[in-house]
Amino acid sequence: MGPIVEVENVSKRFGPITALVDVTLDVPSGVIYGLLGPSGSGKTTLIRLIAGALRASTGQVRVFGRRQPSRANAARIGYMTQSAALYPDLSLRENLTFFGTLYGLNDRRLRERVETIAAEVELADRLDSPLHTFSGGMRQRASLACALLHEPDLLILDEPTVGLDPVLRRAFWERFRRLAAAGRTLIVSSHVMDEADRCDHLAFLREGRLLATGSPSELRQITDQANLEDAFLALAAGAGSLLEGGVR
Repeated sequence: MGPIVEVENVSKRFGPITALVDVTLDVPSGVIYGLLGPSGSGKTTLIRLIAGALRASTGQVRVFGRRQPSRANAARIGYMTQSAALYPDLSLRENLTFFGTLYGLNDRRLRERVETIAAEVELADRLDSPLHTFSGGMRQRASLACALLHEPDLLILDEPTVGLDPVLRRAFWERFRRLAAAGRTLIVSSHVMDEADRCDHLAFLREGRLLATGSPSELRQITDQANLEDAFLALAAGAGSLLEGGVR
């Protein structure tokens, strides 16, 4: 089976600002693929290109073999944005129903999924509460519920654990691992290096450029570093020479 996501020589410009420069990577099926890098490295831009919310300036992005943006891919992708894209004056049930309708779930299936996914994110008792009464962690769980509602094959999560306490952050990652074990493909962006070892594959980004890709162990090996934070710093300091013999 070929890669779920193919990014080929992609650059993205916003007027005079270049957000991504000639990025190439593949995302295989059934893995957690981490996009790691500091704020401003181009992670969110790349995620939006993969999700089909943006169009590349040069190069191309293919998902499920189709060039993005593609309407045919929409029902197979779940996208959790960095800031919760939910309606605070609506209840969780109303938010889930709205997004489920957009994804084309029929009435019976939608009612079942609303109840099921609310229970899975431990918000069943708050289904009829407006979101403006939710804590930050609860809003994150609600946002994840909306992304998972239609059971997508590809789940794209932009900094999903920002602001979460350690217990909830661990719970999120345990859920991500279960989804991958069930055959789903996850793309997770983060600037927190201690989350990198939770991923099967990684792409390190800095200032819109891809420094290297590989498994956590491969990236430690090519940089001769004991931890991934030091590996990233080594790659950032000597990207050119390291990439010539590194994992791509």
